[in-house]
Amino acid sequence: MSLPKWTRQWLPGKALESAALWRHKTGRARSHPACPPGWLAQVSDNDIGGSNMSALMLTEAQIENLVSCPKRVENPGSKSRTDGKHVRRDFRVVSTDDKHEFVLFTRQSTVIAESFTAGLRWRSNSGDEVILLRCNGTDHAHGNAIEHEQFEAQQHIHMATERYLVAGRKAEGFALPTVKYSTMAGALHEVTRLANVVGLPTEADEPDLSS
Repeated sequence: MSLPKWTRQWLPGKALESAALWRHKTGRARSHPACPPGWLAQVSDNDIGGSNMSALMLTEAQIENLVSCPKRVENPGSKSRTDGKHVRRDFRVVSTDDKHEFVLFTRQSTVIAESFTAGLRWRSNSGDEVILLRCNGTDHAHGNAIEHEQFEAQQHIHMATERYLVAGRKAEGFALPTVKYSTMAGALHEVTRLANVVGLPTEADEPDLSS
């Protein structure tokens, strides 16, 4: 089983090469430290269920299905509101087959310009909620607890993984650095691009050519 298509757009090339080489040499799947653990494991198609899936039982295949399924925003005119020291905005999102409900959200600090996040949260029929994706700003460093990795303050993308759910940690505790965006607006665009969301006008950030 190859890496999910939606991750190939931004996962480091070395990570893909390492995982592919290991599989070629041993015949077994193994995740590279830069890849969410378990994404190269064999998964049955029967693992992909509907909205009654338990958040604590999500497999990598189910997570991939939730992220990649076509979605539409139901209330593109949603207004921003101030919540403490943050400005927040939430959008109702549904899969085009009407089987899944999500919330597309943004949070922007009113104090620190680099402190922002845009993400996608899945809501199950049972009431469980899981953040599938979260694109953060550069106001803090991040550490991947299970992999014992840390990178300094830079834009990074969190994604839900089965391994972190099983370990009892935040589903989206794993993250990788990215250069796909530099602003809140760019982060929102990246979430909609990765999660196959339509119905909300967004615009990608211009690439930084200074580095």
